[in-house]
Amino acid sequence: MKHVHAVPKKRILTSALLLAMANPLYAQVVTDEGKNPTTTAAAEADAATLDTVVVTGIRGSLTSSMNLKRDAQGIVDGIVAEDIGKFPDTNLAESLQRISGVSIDRSMGEGSKVTVRGVGPDFNLVLLNGRQMPASSNAGGAGVSNSRAFDFANLASESISGVEVYKTSRAQTPPGGIGATINIKTARPLESAPTISVGMKAVNDTSNGNLPSSLQGEDFTGEMSGIFSQTYADGKFGVALSGSFQKRDFGYSQVSVPNGWRPFRGDENNWGTIPQPGSPGSENIINRPGPTDIYSVPQNLNYSVNGVQRERTNGQITLQWAPTDRVTATLDYTYSENKIQQQRNELSVWFNYGPSSSSWTDGPVAAPIVYSEALTFNGNGDPNYSDVSMGGMKLANVNENKSLGFNVEWEVNDRLDLAFDYHDSSAETRPDSPYGSAGVLGASAFVRATTTADFSRDFPVLTITLPPGVAQVAPSQALVSGSVFQNAYTRSEIEQGQISGRFELGDYSGLDFGVSSTEVNNRTAYGFMQRDTWGGVGTPADYADDIWTPDNMGRYFDAFSGSNSPNFTDTFLLFDFDRLRDRAAELTGRDDWYRAPAAFSRDLRTTEKSQGAYLQWNNSWQWSMPFNLAVGVRYEKTEITSSALVPTANAISWGAANELNLVFGDPAFATLKGEYDHWLPNIDMSLELTDSMILRGSYGRTIGRPGWADIQGGQTLDQIVRVDGGTGAAGDPALEPLVSDNFDLSFEWYYGESSYFSVGYFRKNIDNYIGTTQIVDVGGSDGETPFDLHTPVGGAYWNAALAGGCPTADVVCIRNYIFSNFNGQPGVTAGPLDSTGNFTGTIVGQPGDPLANFRINTPANTGSSTLDGFEINLQHVFGESGFGLAANYTIVDSPNLNYDNYVIGDQFALIGLSDSANFVGFYDKGAWQIRAAYNWRDEFLSGRFDGIGPNPNYTEAYGQFDLSIGYKVNDQFSIQFEGINLTDETQRIHGRNKNQLLFATQTGPRYMLGFRYKFE
Repeated sequence: MKHVHAVPKKRILTSALLLAMANPLYAQVVTDEGKNPTTTAAAEADAATLDTVVVTGIRGSLTSSMNLKRDAQGIVDGIVAEDIGKFPDTNLAESLQRISGVSIDRSMGEGSKVTVRGVGPDFNLVLLNGRQMPASSNAGGAGVSNSRAFDFANLASESISGVEVYKTSRAQTPPGGIGATINIKTARPLESAPTISVGMKAVNDTSNGNLPSSLQGEDFTGEMSGIFSQTYADGKFGVALSGSFQKRDFGYSQVSVPNGWRPFRGDENNWGTIPQPGSPGSENIINRPGPTDIYSVPQNLNYSVNGVQRERTNGQITLQWAPTDRVTATLDYTYSENKIQQQRNELSVWFNYGPSSSSWTDGPVAAPIVYSEALTFNGNGDPNYSDVSMGGMKLANVNENKSLGFNVEWEVNDRLDLAFDYHDSSAETRPDSPYGSAGVLGASAFVRATTTADFSRDFPVLTITLPPGVAQVAPSQALVSGSVFQNAYTRSEIEQGQISGRFELGDYSGLDFGVSSTEVNNRTAYGFMQRDTWGGVGTPADYADDIWTPDNMGRYFDAFSGSNSPNFTDTFLLFDFDRLRDRAAELTGRDDWYRAPAAFSRDLRTTEKSQGAYLQWNNSWQWSMPFNLAVGVRYEKTEITSSALVPTANAISWGAANELNLVFGDPAFATLKGEYDHWLPNIDMSLELTDSMILRGSYGRTIGRPGWADIQGGQTLDQIVRVDGGTGAAGDPALEPLVSDNFDLSFEWYYGESSYFSVGYFRKNIDNYIGTTQIVDVGGSDGETPFDLHTPVGGAYWNAALAGGCPTADVVCIRNYIFSNFNGQPGVTAGPLDSTGNFTGTIVGQPGDPLANFRINTPANTGSSTLDGFEINLQHVFGESGFGLAANYTIVDSPNLNYDNYVIGDQFALIGLSDSANFVGFYDKGAWQIRAAYNWRDEFLSGRFDGIGPNPNYTEAYGQFDLSIGYKVNDQFSIQFEGINLTDETQRIHGRNKNQLLFATQTGPRYMLGFRYKFE
């Protein structure tokens, strides 16, 4: 069945060729004069008589991609495999970033999700062979997932024949892609040459060697893949099988402020603020922020080393049957599994906002150059040594994708084509460990006095004053403290049916039509077991010294200057996670405290049912300059039913110096409903100025659906409450999707064989942008929320401690005073002294104590905005020399979608907005194929919340250099070398000011050497 838009008669052959290119293509056909074959009368009369040559390899792939762009309706870019089983990059996201306007988000040093034209991953729709794909993730093993973004790291590239990026909308495409709709294409046996090939690779990820030995995997890991494609019964039946297995052992080192930065106005006096002028300690502030400046203080500082083992398995089978020339049936099944095991050891400190000294950058948005907290003393005048934390984490998750599709194409007659397509697919992310998806053990040594963090450079330097006679943290000082074991689960299922067709109205005119029904069932759930034993489980003497291994953190950050500073107090203790966990369970007699529970405390279940119908008219006029027009409209109606398991909180318990916890009763499901419908028009025009120049214009309306947590059916509270209040989240299934009116204008000049230049302008007018409104709720003051929760902070016991001489900010002193004087009174239960001589135990808020404040994050359709930009592309082949280049630059901007660093609180800003550029140079001649690629992305907003609350996350500008060298020994056997991130680039994310580090990550280069053999 042919879905080809009406074109001028002289371009019929080109359209036929490019229809084949849109399917899996492994060779490009051109005339040996290097001209388009349709430009001659001979080609129009008898294409079969043309002399042809076959262009393969890098040049063939780029030529195919160029012609896909040239003959497409609207603005389309793509990548076509160089050969079957040989996609340009080992990761689809890494390949997509070579396309103008496409940028990627990296996770653990590898591309995972894509941003297109400044629109983030959640609003780009991913299709597999034209079918909507489900997506799953579990937020790193902790919490429910709000994301609809597809993770390209789950798919190997070996069985991918092409990727198409539709930057303008079309009526046939399911809605959901404001930035773009990305169609991943796999091999079809009746549309490709018979092939049997196998490939193997050895992989050396240098980041694995930059890890402690206890976290390292294998220095060399393997990859293997195979493809079988064959036809039978005189080409009427075809079978394609592909499979791949990849193992990768790697690591990364990361320094971070994971719990975020607390922002204040310069004249604010609150918990965490620096001393005001004239108050005690104010003399220790250098270059104080002005009264109207915004400054931020860090909540903690964390250094970690991470070892990761990943196993990725992909497989696909495709069966095709064409009983007649007019009927083709296709049955395909795709499977992928991505297992990720990760273990972490860390060194961290928590700032308690006690007496401090600091120096600051200039305003109006100030950040610390140096931030230091002094040693404090308890009520008896003894030193209050805090903890040096050396926690560890173990994550284990598996991502599994399944896709079953059935398609029948029927050419009813010469004027009518029909097609039926059914698709049933699922994506699931689940725990892969008996402990849960993520387990964290806090391990501490209570030897920390004055603590200083120098944020003046890219790498922050931590300096800790240790007690007299203590040279460094030692095994004899360490014990298990708090812990949390988590289960996160996500499953998304899509069942989709489509009927489509085309009716030819005349030589240059046709009508495309179709109806569809889609049901998406999404579940994201989370449960955890948390023990707030931050004062310690037992004593250091309860742990054998050989559980711990001393090490120095600085040596794992050699790519950052400052990591070898003599001021860096970098000694920490490695430990065997399983052994230490078992010891903590033994000491407490509670194994269940150290594994995740089977039950979920948060459970969001959403059903989206959508019905759609579309109609599109295509026509071409043969004027002096041929003109092509496509006008269409799609109607889409969606009904939403969303349920959420809502835990009921009935008390607040103060169990650690800076942490209070909610006490929950039995949870219950709450269900809400919503619906929306939209008309989505589109128009595409192209004017062929000459045989080599095309002017295009497009308009289309698209929608972007809200995230899963945004439309949850109930309201939830986070278990941990801070001294200044708690947090929570509420959803709204009645949220409207984003609606974007998209305008495109482009000029394309195909000036030579495999060579072209294009420049395009785009604009997106976005309505119903989904922001987050934060409501501060005091108890049940609004009459709608059940938050009559009393906090001990500021209550009778608290005030008695202040009257007894405890400073307002010294929560350790306050706790000790309460336990010493009110143990056994209502709500006060003292526990044993911890290793520092401070009381453990709980203090529960009582009637008459203040009602706790809760900051509830609620999604809302907050307004409208625009973004626009330019895309510039150049692809050039230098004759028959074998040399060529492909370069592009994308400029994206918005007058009012940028984050205002001078505003405290949540605000309207677009995540992912940034310029980007690519340069690929290649040599492809004879037996050699060499490709050098550089990708760059400017700084962009990657998040609007950090670990504390509404705060910007800016991912700094990043550029990466990759290289591949291939040698074709003969027609069957080829050898390939690949190098990824050869210049050992690092990544960094900061807050309102560059000194406000959020994450700085070091990975390392990766090298691969492999071969591929094709059986004749």
